[in-house]
Amino acid sequence: MTVTTPISSVALGATLYIPCMRGDLFTAVLGPRRPPGLRSAVLCLEDSVREADLPTALTHLATFLRALVTREAAPTDPLLFIRPRSAAMLEHILCMPGIEQIDGFVVPKAHADTMPAYLSLPLHDRHRLMPTLETREACDPQEMRRFRDQLLAVQDRILVLRIGGNDLLQAMGLRRPANRTAYEGPLGSLIGQLVAGFAPWGFALSAPVLERYADAALLREEVLRDIEHGLLTKTAIHPAQIAVIQNALAVPADEEEEARLVLAEGSPAVFGRDGVMCEPATHRGWAERLLQRASLFGIADPLALRA
Repeated sequence: MTVTTPISSVALGATLYIPCMRGDLFTAVLGPRRPPGLRSAVLCLEDSVREADLPTALTHLATFLRALVTREAAPTDPLLFIRPRSAAMLEHILCMPGIEQIDGFVVPKAHADTMPAYLSLPLHDRHRLMPTLETREACDPQEMRRFRDQLLAVQDRILVLRIGGNDLLQAMGLRRPANRTAYEGPLGSLIGQLVAGFAPWGFALSAPVLERYADAALLREEVLRDIEHGLLTKTAIHPAQIAVIQNALAVPADEEEEARLVLAEGSPAVFGRDGVMCEPATHRGWAERLLQRASLFGIADPLALRA
């Protein structure tokens, strides 16, 4: 397998972060305690683990990887990633038996000065990287341009750029207020800036986590705003968020029909539908991504759309 083996960033769905301090990693991710609908998971060794607990967390990870070696993979298995604390820690993890079964790694606090240390490591062919934009450098368009130029040279390794909303707010000395989406404050304009800085060059981005995991209505509202920004995968910190995120990613039937008309062979160069102009030359990319969403998450329940 090579790094060109396609893994769609959209297929990640709701990516659940699971601290490696859990002693039941295997059953929580691949066993009877696996959350319904789980498509991707990140085993975290960074901010969710105290420095003093790292030896225990690494032991749990090593046990998980050994279990992968003796287990036959299933088509419904989630994509699996590890979030190390540093490049030095990832170098250690890459020596663990079973690491070749992992789909890739989240690169924490990624920018042009930190990324080379990760890119120099002996990654397996299948390993994809998900750099996280969560430092003050993400607020600087020039720094992000420098980072983008660096990543273009290894673009086949980059699955998605993760937006670390809470860390970005921390860099500003802020915390998101209750009952507000990420787009109702300074994070909203920054998300738009990051999308504009990376998406036109072919990079996918993921939406930041909503830490108020008990507020399903706010989460659904935020996912709809994510979609407007082209963010079609989102970090989750609680199993209850998975279904909410992935149900919101389902495609409205009228949009699915419109996308098919845009992509239909022989469609006019410009046509109208329900009072809306459709232009295949400019709407093709939108239509292709929307149909990919529909294939993964289905067609939205009309009753749910009115809720």
